[in-house]
Amino acid sequence: MSEVRIAAEPRTEFGKGAARRTRRAGKVPAVLYGHGTDPQHISLPGHDLMLALKTPNVLLTIEGLGNGSELALPKDVQRDPVKGFLEHVDLLLVKRGEKVVVDLPVNIVGDVVAGGQVAQTVVEISVETEATHIPESVDLDISGLGVDSQVLAKDLKLPSGTTLAADEETLVLQIVDATAATEPEPEAGAEAGAAEGAGAEGEGESAGE
Repeated sequence: MSEVRIAAEPRTEFGKGAARRTRRAGKVPAVLYGHGTDPQHISLPGHDLMLALKTPNVLLTIEGLGNGSELALPKDVQRDPVKGFLEHVDLLLVKRGEKVVVDLPVNIVGDVVAGGQVAQTVVEISVETEATHIPESVDLDISGLGVDSQVLAKDLKLPSGTTLAADEETLVLQIVDATAATEPEPEAGAEAGAAEGAGAEGEGESAGE
């Protein structure tokens, strides 16, 4: 997994105004919490943090803290809904060897069977794994799966050292009939309209006879 070092600065101002000033300075307000400690309010360099967060479940080494450096995982990332810039980040303290629950992307590999279409209902799956050895994804090979096949969470082949944290019966993916999935269904209104039209034509013909 990816591990990134990032320098933190303590935050002493709070509220919306203080957060805006922090962001104008190119930094992101953040809270570091966990292991029964008091939350630490910090700010992180915006550009470095944005690059780090491109990797799912990136492990951050937070430097510049009063007690030295700490390991943390991003748990809640808030972005501006319009412009997309980082507004705030919650960071969870972790230790080497500690088990954590994270969501891993489900990566589809292989080719779908002829006449089939992939219907993926889950794009991420919750697993328990070591905090400093989090896999990047869970690969799901669909080669050989026939039409109407289903894959449940319990069927996934998880990376070594990882166990399933989600419900075993969660439907992850199914292979559906591509023809049935793409064939348009007639609209009820259209059918009724056509029937009425045919009836009107018949009445017109009778009246003319």
